[in-house]
Amino acid sequence: MGNGAKLRKYRHSDPVSRERVTIEGVCGLLREAAAQFPNRENVAFVCIGTDCSTGDSFGPWVGTMLAEAGFPHVIGTLAHPCDSDRYEALTAAIPRERTIVAVDASLGKKDETPSYIIARGPLYPAQAVGKRLQPIGDYSIAGIVAPSSVKPYWAIQHASLYEVMGMARAVADRIIEAWQES
Repeated sequence: MGNGAKLRKYRHSDPVSRERVTIEGVCGLLREAAAQFPNRENVAFVCIGTDCSTGDSFGPWVGTMLAEAGFPHVIGTLAHPCDSDRYEALTAAIPRERTIVAVDASLGKKDETPSYIIARGPLYPAQAVGKRLQPIGDYSIAGIVAPSSVKPYWAIQHASLYEVMGMARAVADRIIEAWQES
């Protein structure tokens, strides 16, 4: 069985319901999470990606903005990315009692309006580029930064930095708002 067949099989066995939404849908998920877990001290934001790839910098941009806003438990920033080389060590250090909000870039159908895939459950980091990292998150947000392609590394590398930064700012702002309201 080739990598593509393995990934398709893996995705189909995913028990988590995922929904493609605009930023308003992300806002709803975050308000729900903040209402259920209002103390930011008990929440870790795992912002996956690297600063070495335009599209894959979505997570670290969100993490940087949250850290700058004073969120206490942010893993993955532009200065200290949670990339595939550091992922296992960084995520293993998260205390089990913390609620995790996972943020990562994704490939998918690209529309004019920025869209996201949200779930009340984990995301599967690096899946679009064929890597198998442990799923993470009690809540998850994946920003669709580029269209799916037979060359996923190329697609994510060539995402628009302007769009990625705008999407990251929108998500970070909604996270900040959600935990200010709770």
